[in-house]
Amino acid sequence: MSQPDRPLASAALFDTAIGVCALAWSPAGVLRFALPEPDPAAVRKYILRRHRVFDVREAEPTPEMAATIEKIRAHLVGELDDLAWIPLDTSPINDFDNAVYTITRAIPPGHTLTYGQVANRIGAPGGAQAVGQSLGRNPIPLIIPCHRVLAADNALTGFSAPGGVTTKQTLLEIERTPGFGEPTLF
Repeated sequence: MSQPDRPLASAALFDTAIGVCALAWSPAGVLRFALPEPDPAAVRKYILRRHRVFDVREAEPTPEMAATIEKIRAHLVGELDDLAWIPLDTSPINDFDNAVYTITRAIPPGHTLTYGQVANRIGAPGGAQAVGQSLGRNPIPLIIPCHRVLAADNALTGFSAPGGVTTKQTLLEIERTPGFGEPTLF
């Protein structure tokens, strides 16, 4: 018995100031985002891998996704945008993760929250570790800015994207976050 056809999602790779990034999207919005890896072939492999719901194929960006790519490029050279206007397809994501991602997405560039603060805002006091695990599963980093969530002591921990905490620090520096490459008063 043959499997029914899965819906298709599209994907595109693009150059940025920090390296080759990629995004995959459905008609509803962005499903997955890839930060640079040392080998662009690894970015392609990641972005084109089968999604939980969709088969993914490389395609030319739609006008909306082309605008998204241009804003991401601009953001990564310091023309900051909260990227919150970018439509997302979070339909395959569970309710807890969606709650974490909604709070995280509201953190503006140049600002941070701790894992505990995010947990408190979703009504899960004491849930910092669960928030960290959720952010480790974030399929749409940068657009859902998990790099803006820090440990209680503001340490750079737990960044699962390529480059780990070095990438997290780079993104915070680009966003001129106080204490991360931006001078502070004290």
